[in-house]
Order: sequence, then structure tokens, then C-alpha cells
Amino acid sequence: MEDSSEPYSCLAAHLIALLHHFPFEAIAGTAAMLLLLFFSAMVSGSEIAFFSLTHSHIETFRKRQTAADRKLLSLIERPNQLLATILIANNVTNIAIIILSTTVFRSVFDVALPPILAFILQVIFVTFLILLFAEVLPKVYASRHPERFSLLMATPLLVLRKFFQPVSTLLVKTTTIIDKRMEKKRPNLSMNELSHALEITTDNSATEEDKKLLRGIVQFGNTYVREIMKSRIDAVAVEYNTDFKTLVSIIQDAGYSRIPVYIENFDNVEGILYIKDLLPHLEEGDDFQWQKLLRSAFFVPESKRINDLLKEFQEKKIHMAIVVDEYGGSSGLVTLEDILEEIVGEINDEFDMEEAIYSKLDANNYVFEGKTLLKDFCKITGVDDDVFYEVKGESDTLAGLILEIKQEIPYRGEKINYGQFEFEIEGVDKRRIKRIKVKRKE
Repeated sequence: MEDSSEPYSCLAAHLIALLHHFPFEAIAGTAAMLLLLFFSAMVSGSEIAFFSLTHSHIETFRKRQTAADRKLLSLIERPNQLLATILIANNVTNIAIIILSTTVFRSVFDVALPPILAFILQVIFVTFLILLFAEVLPKVYASRHPERFSLLMATPLLVLRKFFQPVSTLLVKTTTIIDKRMEKKRPNLSMNELSHALEITTDNSATEEDKKLLRGIVQFGNTYVREIMKSRIDAVAVEYNTDFKTLVSIIQDAGYSRIPVYIENFDNVEGILYIKDLLPHLEEGDDFQWQKLLRSAFFVPESKRINDLLKEFQEKKIHMAIVVDEYGGSSGLVTLEDILEEIVGEINDEFDMEEAIYSKLDANNYVFEGKTLLKDFCKITGVDDDVFYEVKGESDTLAGLILEIKQEIPYRGEKINYGQFEFEIEGVDKRRIKRIKVKRKE
């Protein structure tokens, strides 16, 4: 009868022979490499895990307050120290793997292969191991399970932080000093450079709305109040001596929550009437002194940047400002909504009337209101904001641009060419241009 254990005996013999072929230092080095590779993977993954934690994750840890949660919170309270510890531990581990791999390869291939070929094989093999098992796979897993991974690594990283504290502290301080010096030498980027950087870095997955939002944020600090304000001609305001019945009628027709009040003309704005202050008095008679409800008006110059104005609106908790020119006259008004629309686009609520400032005839032909802001004109026609920079002067509207180019009020039907545009005047009176037909040349 044939012994069934004979195949297993042969296999064991082959394994013993194979182990005799490999020196003990090669076996021990391989085992140490695998252990260090696992350690490197855990440390590498913890970098992604900790810095992928969201605000909701952190709030959960603070509410739960387990031992692991407290350790994790103590780590993320010092993010620079945490990152330095992770990088030091990861690099030390990877260097140890490379050194051990040299020992293993020398023990196994030193005789069988030429030194150069053995070195090339070592580089390829070790690089593959580190990239796949110590970088890619753990980081992919950690990005999908940041909470679980970071809690698992909280205790080991606390130990490592204490162990590497002298080196990590030196690294953090050195980095801080270098960063401060680089900030002094770092050149200021212009808005055009930032916009260009946005164009070349925004991937195809970003929607057009996302791109518009990012462009609005980039250009936000370079926009002046005069570019977004509503001109005094288009502003709704009431005269100080208006009777109460007429005032209520104006408010109902306008649909605004705040209305400027002036004496004689818009250059003398006395205050702002908040409609909510008027609500308790709607049953009053015509002799009601509604002027007592006025609040102080906030005045800003045309040249103020809207990012600074937004901060002032937030500090003063107001939503409207009267815009004044260099001579002290009132140019118009600007609201918080006007500022926010520069970032997020048009904001319409259920009470807003749809105001058509243009109509699109076909792909290259439009009809615009003369009061259309140049910024809006450029957005609608899809051209850069600085396309009219050389000729626009101080103008901020399409009608103002035509006047800067023509240097006089054009007649109806007159055509003015500039760059890729042909402007045809469709509506005009003695004082202003009302409507313009725009043709974009191919």
C-alpha cells in the first residue's frame, strides 16, 4: 500500500532545501521588511485619514469623549506637529526598508547576478512595494474610512509624537521661519493672473456655474462700488414731504424693504425708511408723521472696493448704502444683495420683478439697455472684463462706454465699431442713450 504522506514529506523536504538555500539574514531581513512595510502603510494612511476629517467628525468625537476620541482630539489640536511626526516616521521607515532590501538582495543575488542588474532589480522591486502597499492602497482605504483609520492610529501616533518631538519641533519651527521669509518675497498676483490660473487648473468635471462662482470670488476684491451700484436715475426714493397715503402707494409699487428718503433732490438723502418699521402704522391717517421712523443713511464713495464694503455692512448690520461721488453728490445706491450677486450671480426672490436688461436675437446679435453694467455686458457676451479697458475711462455702463468712444451723444441709428463689436443706437434722447443693438463680429 502506497504511503499517503509521501507527497507531504517531499514538499517539506523541498521547503527545507529552499530555506537552506537562503541565508538566515535574508529570511530575517525579509520578515523585518514586511513588518516595516505594514508600519509604513499605517503611518502613510493616517496622514490622509486625519486631514480628511470633517467638522461633523470632530464634533462627534467631542460629544462622545471616549479615550480614543480624546487622544485623537489632542493630535488634531496641533496639526503641524502631527504632520511633522507622520512625515518623519514615514521617511525613517521607508529608509529602513531600503537598507534592509539591500541586505536581502546581496544575500540572495550577490553571486548569481551582476551588481548593476541586482541594483536595478532592487530599485524596481522596492519602489513597487513602497508605492503600492505603503502609499496607494492605505491612502485609498483611509480616504474612504477616515474616522475608523484615525481612531485606530491615534495611540501609535501619540507615542511617535513623543518619541520624535525634538526633531518634529525643530522641523515645525524651521518651516515657520522659512514660510515667513517666503511670504515677504512672494510676489502679489494680479486678478488677471489668478483668473488665468483658474482657467488652466479647473478640470472638465467642474460645471459652468462652478466656474462662474470661482471667477466671482477671484475678481471680488478688485471690484469697485461704482461698478455694481444702481444709479440715481434707476433708484426708487421718496421725497421727505410726501404724504403718508402716497408713500404707501410708492412702497406697494416698488416692492422694496428699504427706501431712501431725500429733501428736494437725491443729493440730499435724509435717511433710510425701513418698511418693517412702517407696518405697525398702516392704519394711520394721512397726517401721520412717518418721517420719525427714518434711520440714518450710510454713505460710501464710488471708489470703495466691495470686499471692504461687505465687511462694513457686516459690522454695522446694515443692508444699504448711498453712493456719493467726489463732489459729495449722490450717484446711486448699493445693497448687500448687489455685493453677493457679484459672487453667486443673480439673486431673485418671490417679490423681485424680472428686469430684462437685454434680449438675445441670435448667437451674435443682442439688444441691450443703455444702463447695462459693463461687467454684466461682458458676462452675457462671454468676453473678458478688460476688453474695453483702454477706452472705457470712468464709465461703468454700456451707454457710458459709447459716450467715451464717441465723445458726444450719438444720433438714433448711428453705428459705432470697436474691436469685435458693432454698436447701433436704437433709443436715445438729448441726455442719455437708452437702448443699443450689439452685433458681435465673427
